[in-house]
Amino acid sequence: MDDPVQDYIESIAPRQRPTFDRIHRLVLESYPDVELLMSYQMPTYKVGDNRLYVGAWKNWVALYGLDGSRDGGFAARHPELRTSKGTIQLRPDAAAAIADSELRDLVRAALDR
Repeated sequence: MDDPVQDYIESIAPRQRPTFDRIHRLVLESYPDVELLMSYQMPTYKVGDNRLYVGAWKNWVALYGLDGSRDGGFAARHPELRTSKGTIQLRPDAAAAIADSELRDLVRAALDR
């Protein structure tokens, strides 16, 4: 793992770390050879030309670069988590209520296109 990525991950607040770690684990399970780099000052998972940006903030973990064609229907099922075109905000309580299988489908939809 790139040092800036590792530094970013280690600096994530304890409240957001479980959600970030969960997304990270699901990406690595689905794409063991994923390229992990920093882009837009946040960890970015890259498979071919596709990218999933994951940022940890004070109250949530956000996934960027998604739209209706790249989220596997996630935003339609959880409109309360969509904050703008292509952005999903996962607060710890909301993330806990979502099954790994659904988050895995979101990751795959973002990185398979």
